[in-house]
Amino acid sequence: MKRWCLMIALLVAGCRERPKSAGEGPYADQVAADVPLIEKALGVKFKTPPKLEIRSREQVREFLLQKLREPDVQKQITNQQETFKVLGMLPDTFHLADFFVRVLTEQIIGYYDPKTKVLYVVKDAPDDLAGITVMHELVHALQDQYMNLDSLEHITGDDDRAAAVQAVIEGQATYEQVYIMAGGSGNVAAQLPGGWESMRTTLRDAQRTQPVFSSAPMVIQETLLFPYINGAEFIRRYKALHKAQLPIDTFPVSTEQLMHDSAYFSKHPDVPSIVTLPPVASSVDQNDFGEFGTRLFLFQHTKDQDRSIRASNGWDGDRYALVKVGDTGRGLAWATVWDTPLDAAEFMSAVDDVMLKRFNVKPRITGELRHFDTAKRTVEVNVREISGRPVVLYVDVPAGASTNILDFSKVKVTPR
Repeated sequence: MKRWCLMIALLVAGCRERPKSAGEGPYADQVAADVPLIEKALGVKFKTPPKLEIRSREQVREFLLQKLREPDVQKQITNQQETFKVLGMLPDTFHLADFFVRVLTEQIIGYYDPKTKVLYVVKDAPDDLAGITVMHELVHALQDQYMNLDSLEHITGDDDRAAAVQAVIEGQATYEQVYIMAGGSGNVAAQLPGGWESMRTTLRDAQRTQPVFSSAPMVIQETLLFPYINGAEFIRRYKALHKAQLPIDTFPVSTEQLMHDSAYFSKHPDVPSIVTLPPVASSVDQNDFGEFGTRLFLFQHTKDQDRSIRASNGWDGDRYALVKVGDTGRGLAWATVWDTPLDAAEFMSAVDDVMLKRFNVKPRITGELRHFDTAKRTVEVNVREISGRPVVLYVDVPAGASTNILDFSKVKVTPR
């Protein structure tokens, strides 16, 4: 899903607090104690001492609001909001930017800023969260000295890859934090009561105690949690298989690689195909969902987790165009590539279930074309072979509007 959601996640769920350099200030002892533990866990040392500074809650809030006011960020949030609404994943009245302001105000205690290279902490933050925050954000500070977080956070036009990269960054900070707190040796999962699954549950439960976060639609909650839960799980598996501590040159290029060992750790990694759409009239935005985003779309409407996982597992690349229809309407043309014809057929079958649950309609089938007429939306789903690969085109427009917003015959699929 969208990179801005994942940037917000960086500032929210895993952040907790503190300030001044390792040699001075009210948190000097905490920093001095954490630095060697973090260096040992990651296998590298700080090139320069970490910098920490205290800010009032209002100063932190204003900093984040300034980020939200940036034109590119506003455009990104608006496009994400409209895309999710077209797919029925957000209520029509939901305002995403307002939610981000409220959730940040609710949760933010501290954050590491890659631009200034400073860890900022809210003044008078609760002492019981201090240790967790300092440790988590110091991991980000150390990461930044070896992999330039600022540049990694500005991947554009490929939200699936951005989500995978962000999950590695945030997942490592989360995992190493748990690793150190568990004693800094051996198998972390074995040292946790209930194993690693208990940690996944704990991370979820911790966020759901926050009223604003818990009131958010499912797609927003899951997108914000993904870097921490799935990212930490990836790092756990990575460290079990690799001697290197920082996967600087081996970032997953998709959420598929992040979630599936066979897609990333094998001798021949499963790299997604590149999908190129032809020119689309009145296009507002182009991007991708990835396997994780595809899974969320299916689960949003079917509420069947196993089915959603199975129907998205054969994903091999995608691209969508958000399109202006009329004065205020929005449409979506979404092309997905699948590993096999069976995978494509399973996805289309799952879309049938989505339409039944979302609109209570069944498809009108003409050859490979599946047509859904509803009072609010018109949806068509088609499949054809392109460059030897099965490709499904999903088109969703306001009821009565033409579904011919993209020429399916001109979609290109190129192996990476």
